[in-house]
Amino acid sequence: MIRIPQRHRIAMEAVLDIAFHGGAAPVRGAEVADRVGVPRRSLENTFQALVRAGVLVAQRGPRGGYRLARERRRIGVGEIVQALDGLDGDGDGAVPEAAGPALSSDLERAVIAPLAEAAERALQAHLDTLTVEDLCRRARESGVRAVRDGPADFAI
Repeated sequence: MIRIPQRHRIAMEAVLDIAFHGGAAPVRGAEVADRVGVPRRSLENTFQALVRAGVLVAQRGPRGGYRLARERRRIGVGEIVQALDGLDGDGDGAVPEAAGPALSSDLERAVIAPLAEAAERALQAHLDTLTVEDLCRRARESGVRAVRDGPADFAI
C-alpha cells in the first residue's frame, strides 16, 4: 500500500484546519498544532513552506496567525504537497528521498523505480483534482463541527 508521507498528511490537515476553523480571521499556529496533535515547533517549517508557496498568509502580532492566501476553492490539495517538496526530511523520521539508497539492481532501475514513479504521479494527479473546499465539504458531511460553529462567547 502506498502511503502519503506523514509530513504531507500533517500539512494537509493544518491547511484544512485553518480553512475549516478560521474564516476571515487568522488562526494561531498553536491552536492548529493543538487540534492536529503535533508540537507547534514541528509545524513551523511546514507553515513557512506553505506561506512561500502562496497557500497561506502569515499575520504577525498579538492577533496574528495564518489564513488562506486564496479562496478555498482555488487552493489545490496537490499544491500543499508540492509546497513541502523542498523541505529536508520526511517529518516522520524517514530519510529524505535524495539521501535514500541508490538504485541497486537492473530490476529496480528497469521495473520497480518506474512503477513507483507512476504510482506517485497518479497520486499527485488525484490530489490535484481536489481543493481545500472539497475537503471542508467532506468534513461537514462527516459531522465535524468548526470551532466558529459553537456558541458565541460574549464574555468581556
